[in-house]
Amino acid sequence: MTAGVQTIIYPVKDKDRAKALFTALLGVEPYADEPYFTGFKAEGQDVGLDPNGHAQGLTGPVPFWHVTDLRERLAALLGAGAEVVQDVRDVGNGRLIASVKDPDGNLIGLLQDPVA
Repeated sequence: MTAGVQTIIYPVKDKDRAKALFTALLGVEPYADEPYFTGFKAEGQDVGLDPNGHAQGLTGPVPFWHVTDLRERLAALLGAGAEVVQDVRDVGNGRLIASVKDPDGNLIGLLQDPVA
């Protein structure tokens, strides 16, 4: 089951420049600003800047679909012809992410928040 696209992650080469640009675009300060990630929340949308994204195979912005069972959705995507770009990993506090590319090369992200 999916709750839709609620997060977009941008791989960035210069996090400080990207942070300034997205602060100007979104009109809000980041809620998280760590060396490995900067995150914004604006109008119900999460926008993340990942300075390690290019090294992890991200070639552009990645929409992350929020799902209730990441491993189940990942298996379904792989069964339908997707290829793993970034395997399942915990990015903190039990939040899981993974990304795949479809047969056309489009990136698809999956995100599962911890069960409360």
